[in-house]
Amino acid sequence: MKKIIILFTLVIISNLEVSLANNYKSDLILINETLNDSTRLAELDRYWAELSRTVKEGDFEAYAATYHKDAVVVFATGKNKTSVALSQALDGWKEGFIKTKEGKQNDAVQFRFSQRIGNETTAHETGIFRFTSKELDGKLIAEYTIHFEMLLIKRNGKWLGVMEHQKNAATDEEWSALEK
Repeated sequence: MKKIIILFTLVIISNLEVSLANNYKSDLILINETLNDSTRLAELDRYWAELSRTVKEGDFEAYAATYHKDAVVVFATGKNKTSVALSQALDGWKEGFIKTKEGKQNDAVQFRFSQRIGNETTAHETGIFRFTSKELDGKLIAEYTIHFEMLLIKRNGKWLGVMEHQKNAATDEEWSALEK
């Protein structure tokens, strides 16, 4: 009987030590993943702030530099759904940047997120953006509130958009639901 109790005790202690060691490893992995996520999200928050700044200031070159040279924009909000190279989309947006930079209009864009997935070098961000363009007297030229997805990669320490998918119009309620 003593041998069975000793054997049973040894088995329990061994299992407990293995379990504690595995939990310690799991905790370290979880802490590391959390730190990596926090770092990635902070970097991406700076990316979105830079995108907003470039629109507000009409900084066309800096805006274009936030995307990969081979980036694609998918427009699915209107009748003519299409996918175009970023360079083509930029051609259509450039006049607004010029007018903003010259002080002829005020443009702004804000971003809110519903899902942020990624690792150290890739990210898939889902949310809603609101773009507004106003004349100097405050008269609204355009306002778009759009569900979007952005696929990004990190190259040489810099996040770059590789695919922007403008999905469909969002309601004010959906926009408010994502408020920080």
